[in-house]
Order: sequence, then structure tokens, then C-alpha cells
Amino acid sequence: MATYLCGMFQFKQFTIQQDKCAMKVSTDACILGAYAPVTSAKHILDIGTGTGLLALMMAQRSTATIDAVEIDNQAFEQACSNVQGSRFAAQIRLHQGRIQDFVAPHLYDCIVSNPPFYQNYLKSDKRAKNMAHHTDALSFEDLVAAVLRLLDKQGIFVVLLPDYEMNVLRNLCETQGLFLQQSLCIRHRAGSKILRKIGVFSQQKQSILSEELHIKDAQEQYTDAFKALLQSYYLIF
Repeated sequence: MATYLCGMFQFKQFTIQQDKCAMKVSTDACILGAYAPVTSAKHILDIGTGTGLLALMMAQRSTATIDAVEIDNQAFEQACSNVQGSRFAAQIRLHQGRIQDFVAPHLYDCIVSNPPFYQNYLKSDKRAKNMAHHTDALSFEDLVAAVLRLLDKQGIFVVLLPDYEMNVLRNLCETQGLFLQQSLCIRHRAGSKILRKIGVFSQQKQSILSEELHIKDAQEQYTDAFKALLQSYYLIF
């Protein structure tokens, strides 16, 4: 993937430092950043930006202004450093605090999130790690409420979750008038268990486009589809 050197990830057009952040760079997060349909977006919101990875990935392939919200102090400082050290600093505005309290300057035509999803699991003794991975600070109900408050009527909400949690969120979204319109199922290889799902939701009902992405083939080589998706970001492609 991106080159990993001394605690940092070097992508083609930016660098991610992550030593202060509980939510580290992951392959599935990179897939989300590359897959989210943002090329025509004007205003993007990144809920729970962590290191700033998603905001930077989306800035690279759009001309949108991006608001990135992060609750954790150290993660916020890390995101600020990563963004300010990039060529995309003018596009991205960082905000520290809860998304529940965020006052937006406008509605968004795209909201993207890689949210915490553990609901009934044993917790770490590290507060930052709990905030990054558990839903206590951002429940699915609060996430959906924030999306409905901040999303333009014609906008889309793009979210990454495990399979079970995606079904829980989808059911909740549908009760609130947000409907799944596109789904990407991520597997390590064909036939292996589902690693994550990306869902694209909107306030318009339509037929669902379902896709699969396999990261590697039977020979443990990156698939052509994975390379095509990440080639603008990963140094190895």
C-alpha cells in the first residue's frame, strides 16, 4: 500500500502521521476514501476525521471545500498537522468537538464517515481508543440525526462498517428516510468472509447497486480492481 516509514504513511500526494491517533490508517479506510463518489461535490463533511486521511483523499480528487470534525484532542492536533503539511490545506477546515454540537456554515452534498461501531464489546483501558472504536461518544442514532440535519436534500451519506453493523444502521436509516442506493462488499479474496461494507445512502428511494471488491486474488496478489481504485494514492501502483 502506501509506504510506511517510522510511524507515518507516505501516499503519492500527502503524508499521514498517526502516532497520536487511536484510529490508524487501514486498508478499508483507504478504500472508503477512494470509493466515495465526491468528484462533483462542492461541500463535503467528514465525521470523525481521525488522522485526516479521508479528508485528504477526497480533497485530492475533488475541488470541494471539506469540513472535517474530530472529537479527540490528540487526533484533532494530528489531523491539523497532516492537513497543514499537505498541498490541500486550503480545501480543508478542521473542527474540534462533537458532531452533535457542530454548527455548519451550509448543508453538504456529501457526508462521509468511518464511525465507531463496537456496541457491546469489552473496552480498552485507553480513553482515545475507546472513543475511536466504541459507539458511546457517537451512537448510530446520533450519527443518523447529524446526517439528516446537515445533508442537502439531494446529497449522499457514505459510511464504512462491518456487515452486521451496516444492517443495523441501514434499518435505522430507513426509519428516518435515508435509503441505501449503493453497496460495496469488501473481501480479502473471492469467497472469504466480508471484511467491511460501504453504504451510500440518500433521501431518494431507488434500486440498489451492489458491488464486490476483492483486495487480493488466489495468488495473494492485488487484484486489478483494487489497484485501479487505489492507484492515485498508493506508491506501489
